[in-house]
Amino acid sequence: MAVFASSSSLQTHLHSSLLAPSFEGAHDHNSWWVRARSQKRIGQRLHTQDIARGLRIKVQSAATKPAKSPAEEDWKVKREFLLQKRVRSVEVKEALRLQKENSFVLLDVRPEAEFKEAHPPGAINVQIYRLIKEWTAWDIARRAAFLFFGIFSGTEENPEFIKNVEAKIDKDAKIIVACTSGGTLRPSQNLPEGQQSRSLIAAYLLVLNGYTNVFHLEGGLYKWFKEELPTVSEE
Repeated sequence: MAVFASSSSLQTHLHSSLLAPSFEGAHDHNSWWVRARSQKRIGQRLHTQDIARGLRIKVQSAATKPAKSPAEEDWKVKREFLLQKRVRSVEVKEALRLQKENSFVLLDVRPEAEFKEAHPPGAINVQIYRLIKEWTAWDIARRAAFLFFGIFSGTEENPEFIKNVEAKIDKDAKIIVACTSGGTLRPSQNLPEGQQSRSLIAAYLLVLNGYTNVFHLEGGLYKWFKEELPTVSEE
């Protein structure tokens, strides 16, 4: 608003100074009319340039949201894709057996701090979300939104998630993806389309990027810890 207020003041000043008639040597009415029209055209041009300059400032300072990423796709679309690709959910005890007997890899996509606090033995951690790092107008707006709800450590999608997974896990590996809550693909009366979670988003991204043996931990690591299955800590 300050930009347009100052622009308006400048426009008023320009118009008053450029269009006020000067009678010095203006004995000829026609010559004064020609000068006045010329000054009016100059004033209009400066007026247009001033508005354009203000609009550029306003656009450049706007918190523009980046284009939607695959992780932000509608849950209904992600769920249908996972079901089509036959991504299967496994219970925590079955996951432990598969990890021990069939060389399944347990991929923990929680934040690194949560992973270090407690995780299944042998699990590999690649966080799908990370703390917001940049300070663009959009990032500042997101930080403010998190603060509004009392969240001081806002997170964003990890743009290097797939790259980090590929550095640690082969494409033909059998992967069980885990997060805290787990979510579910299974419909129920209360959740007719299941429930989205970080692990299901991660599974969606893995399949999109060529991983063919992807499973999902039903009940999440919350249930793993509740069942008192093997757990280690790095703290």
